[in-house]
Amino acid sequence: GLPNVGKSTLFNALSQTPHLAPAKNFPFCTIEPNIAPLPIPSPRVSSHDKPNDDNSLLTRLATLAQTPRRHPGTISLVDVAGLVRGSSRGEGLGNRFLATVRECDVIVHVVRSHRDGNVIHVHGKVDEVEDAEVVNLELVLADLSHVER
Repeated sequence: GLPNVGKSTLFNALSQTPHLAPAKNFPFCTIEPNIAPLPIPSPRVSSHDKPNDDNSLLTRLATLAQTPRRHPGTISLVDVAGLVRGSSRGEGLGNRFLATVRECDVIVHVVRSHRDGNVIHVHGKVDEVEDAEVVNLELVLADLSHVER
């Protein structure tokens, strides 16, 4: 998403780390990516299972595999800097953003729809459709540039 749309706020909420990614009211508050591991819930392991619980699936699998190590699956959640018009040509932190995004398996596109005059918008006004189109176009242009090389 664009700067100041709530990417870091969503990251902090999902990672349950309220201050890992600063969420400030200015563009490019996030420069370096923030990364947090998220546990992968499994329907075969109940939420009350503990890694050392003799009845947990993890413990039974570890016993079968004859290993003392028991680690539930995780994914890495990455919070990146905002993308701006021209990022595919290196504007803003575009190159850094696009390099980080290329390494991801899944992208969550966060679009701002709240209208709060106290929260800066990089284009001066909130327009969800235009904002989404800017990000989508920059991603397509970056892909095209990558393919043409």
